[in-house]
Amino acid sequence: MKKLSIYLAYAAVLYFAACAGKDNNQQAAPPPPALPVVKLESGSATTWQSYPATVEGTTNVDIRPQVSGYLEKIYVQDGAWVNQGQPLFSINAKEYNQYSKTADANIQLAKASVERAQVEVDRLEPLVAGKVISEVQLKTAKAVLREAQAGYAQAISGKSSAEITLGYTLITAPVSGYVGHINFKQGSLIGKGEQLPLTSVTAVDNVHAYFSMSEADFFGFFAHVEGNSVEEKIKRLPAVELQLADNTLYPEKGKVELVQGQFDRTSGSIAFRALFTNKEKLLRSGISGRIRIPFQQNDKLLVPQQSTFELQDKVFVFALGDSNKVAGRQITVIGKSGSNYIVEKGLNKGETIVYSGIQRLRDGAVITPQRISLDSVLAAR
Repeated sequence: MKKLSIYLAYAAVLYFAACAGKDNNQQAAPPPPALPVVKLESGSATTWQSYPATVEGTTNVDIRPQVSGYLEKIYVQDGAWVNQGQPLFSINAKEYNQYSKTADANIQLAKASVERAQVEVDRLEPLVAGKVISEVQLKTAKAVLREAQAGYAQAISGKSSAEITLGYTLITAPVSGYVGHINFKQGSLIGKGEQLPLTSVTAVDNVHAYFSMSEADFFGFFAHVEGNSVEEKIKRLPAVELQLADNTLYPEKGKVELVQGQFDRTSGSIAFRALFTNKEKLLRSGISGRIRIPFQQNDKLLVPQQSTFELQDKVFVFALGDSNKVAGRQITVIGKSGSNYIVEKGLNKGETIVYSGIQRLRDGAVITPQRISLDSVLAAR
């Protein structure tokens, strides 16, 4: 009896221990994670094609001397803003002033010759009328007068030429804009034969952004634009954006206005340019950036980029299936619109995917779906 009591007590201990372990196991099993899910719908999106671009002023003028001489004064500095007609440089003008004075003297000499010839004609005319002398002498005097008058006109022209040449000694800005690098110092001997210009002046009230496309990009690009010719297609292109070197967008939008007539045989590309206004003078010649051309995509399947993950350069999502089980699904991405992918294959309209919290999910995992609106997700972005 004593042994039987011991066995019964031991069995009771084991029974209650098993029951306690079972309860502990049941309490330890976590519930399925509650994760937000979205039902996919088709919609409209804007995609962008971008190309490296270089900015240049619409007018970029090299400043070169028209006469030779020593560079006497430099009135501006590198990078200064100048107005049209503002002095930039002066060349020593002593020699050209002398030419002007000589021209003045030649005018006076020629004028005197005209007056003397006119006096002779006036003297001979009454004598010929009175038949005192022959008419030949008067004709000769008139010929001398015409010769003197031609000499006077030539002297006047010489004066104008001398004044023009003298004017070249003061070099002014042909347009309003920014001064480039000044390549000569004060006192340098300069002339028409210099390879380098004195400087350049760039007008930047408007600027051109130049960019290029490969042959494949060119044909693919215009395949999506309406029009019977390249010119018509360019006119129908939407306004473009300029992304600056710091990845910010220039506030003014531009317009593509030109395409070259042929492809470059060396690079296999064709050049375009877009026109941007530059009222604040933010853009300067020589800066780089990227031209962004928008295209409207209609009836496309949009997937939040946050809902995807990459594996071996492929993009996946977790699709919600029966019994709230999730399965990894590879998708084919054909573009981006903001923070959303535009998906061509792998998903269908009306399917549901896990929106966020996918980092620890595995195929076959069960979740507690918390449905949210895709429209609210896209609007928040």
